[in-house]
Amino acid sequence: MAKSLQEIKFSVLDLSPITEGGTAANAFEHTIDLARYAEKWGYNRYWVAEHHSMPGIASSATSVLIGYIAGGTNSIRVGSGGIMLPNHAPLVIAEQFGTLESMYPGRIDLGLGRAPGSDQITAHALRRSTRRDGNDFPEQLEELRNYLEPQDETQLPIRAIPGEGLNIPIWLLGSSGFSAKLAGELGLPFSFASHFSPDYTLPALDIYRKHFTPSESLETPYVMVGVNVIVAETEEKAKYLATSFSQAFLSLIRGMPTKLKPPVSNMDELWSIHEQAIVDQQLKASIVGTPEQVKEKLQKFLAETDADEMIVNTQVFSHEDRLESYRLLKELAHK
Repeated sequence: MAKSLQEIKFSVLDLSPITEGGTAANAFEHTIDLARYAEKWGYNRYWVAEHHSMPGIASSATSVLIGYIAGGTNSIRVGSGGIMLPNHAPLVIAEQFGTLESMYPGRIDLGLGRAPGSDQITAHALRRSTRRDGNDFPEQLEELRNYLEPQDETQLPIRAIPGEGLNIPIWLLGSSGFSAKLAGELGLPFSFASHFSPDYTLPALDIYRKHFTPSESLETPYVMVGVNVIVAETEEKAKYLATSFSQAFLSLIRGMPTKLKPPVSNMDELWSIHEQAIVDQQLKASIVGTPEQVKEKLQKFLAETDADEMIVNTQVFSHEDRLESYRLLKELAHK
């Protein structure tokens, strides 16, 4: 029997969008404001994602931003969706998240991905090498997990302080089958990027569940799916607000990322038929509409994925409209 929306948890994925005419400082003001409302409305966790060299995304220093959000809230879980591990030395991430967990015990999640979160030139600037392409992700993950184990169990000559011996939940994030299989084999929770990789959602979840092996941290599979959601009082307004997100993807496929632009009344004036097809394909799993329409589509998506949790990305230009969308979503999900 399919789950109902009332049975699952809802969380927030925030890219801390920098809007046209705005600054990163404005983006962080909006992020902490949304996080406080998300906590008040009962969202389960609040994740920010690592991206680099993107004019419209302010969450590049992800660990720093997590500390800011956790310090400005009281109870909501805060974490990374995700940290792109190939960009970092595992010891550094163990120390950073050990510090966060020590400051905000029981509230920190460490979500890990293996993509660069940037273009190849930026990836080289981050890593100082082009040798890492994500294929050594399992080895990096093992190293990181060892740093977080009690030192008397590992006898490692190098110690993550703070970090060692702390219970920091590790999630694997993915947009294909690689991390799905690895998460299953290691018995870790898995979050799939349905919001930008819709075609691989069901195959990846199937791989995860088929390969799942119980672990100390998790007895049964736990799936969280990312979904783009925009809710407004009318369908017309929701679709209008969604044009900011469409413009953001259009700038990406043109190789010219920009700040998040205001909504427009006619996207046909901005894109070619070919560009529209690409954007529509990437965003086809997005759920946009009135509360009633969104509830129906979310329930269908839940029936398809059998997810345990949904993490929602709402990229709209106006902060007030973004708050309203998240408020309406939490309201409709528990009616």
